[in-house]
Amino acid sequence: MKVAFYAPMKPPGHPTPSGDRRMARLMMQAIARAQYQVFLISDWRTYDGKGDADLQQKMLAEAEWEIDRIKNLYSANPPNLWFTYHCYYKAPDLIGPAIADHFKIPYVIAEGSRAKKRIGGPWNAFACAAEAAIDAADALLAMTDHDRFALERDRVDGQKIIDLPPFADLSEFAQPKEPNDTGKLRLLTVAMMRSGAKMKSYERLAAALAHISKPVDHIIVGDGPMRQKVEALFPNANFKGALQLDALAAEYAGADVFVWPGVEEAYGMVYLEAQASGLPVVAEDHPGPRSVVASNLVPPCDPVAFASAIEGPHHDPRSYMTEHHSIDRAALNLRETLGGLV
Repeated sequence: MKVAFYAPMKPPGHPTPSGDRRMARLMMQAIARAQYQVFLISDWRTYDGKGDADLQQKMLAEAEWEIDRIKNLYSANPPNLWFTYHCYYKAPDLIGPAIADHFKIPYVIAEGSRAKKRIGGPWNAFACAAEAAIDAADALLAMTDHDRFALERDRVDGQKIIDLPPFADLSEFAQPKEPNDTGKLRLLTVAMMRSGAKMKSYERLAAALAHISKPVDHIIVGDGPMRQKVEALFPNANFKGALQLDALAAEYAGADVFVWPGVEEAYGMVYLEAQASGLPVVAEDHPGPRSVVASNLVPPCDPVAFASAIEGPHHDPRSYMTEHHSIDRAALNLRETLGGLV
């Protein structure tokens, strides 16, 4: 079975690292492990981060060109199924429903997020398009309980909703843990440095670390436009910048605790990667972290509780990852789900 893969938010080959790009790549790998032939059918990106009505109308017009291109290119050998990863009001799938209808093939969305409150606002055109795409899907793969609630609430007749928990390739984080003989608690943070929710998380983390009683060695991995402000919040931290996956895996292996509040995180790939490395996580109890973190969730905006959780006790989360969030479990799920649609 040939599966056409599309990620309107950020295609797998996008140059900027992020959790969204990472999951798009993992999703393709999981479909391949499910023994289906998966290929990237388009790298056209529809993202509008600012709510620009003119940009949205421009992209809606461009979508017709992309739809015609794909129809012509695959007219003699169409895919058997269309699979979209991440469709929401800032990055709707503007091409998948039309192509699926044209070729009469099943249409699937993983991590589709409904946001009807955005209709009528700055993202009106894209919000309407995202809702229409989600309505058109034969199956919706819900990756968090938060998304599932809205998908169930507005489910159309005949539409399947299937749980697909976020996942990681555990083999990529199989390095043995490095013994700690430094006398310090080795903390690791991995996050982009930008305004909004990310900066809120950095600020809350800084407040929590002020309550740590033990000596700390804090490593921060990541980069972005707010780096200068982040560095000012953590004057004693060791900043590593953005790292490739192998170097990042080594940082996970060398730490004692992964610390990141996770304000407004959809779920957070870094939590999965840290736990796959055997690294316990401390996060705030938000819907995103709650869907993937084994333990050590603390009330939001409580720096004392966050600091206490950092200092322990901790448990190895790798068995939790194997049972709930491995790419092999995802592949089995996808094999059954996608095979049942064709």
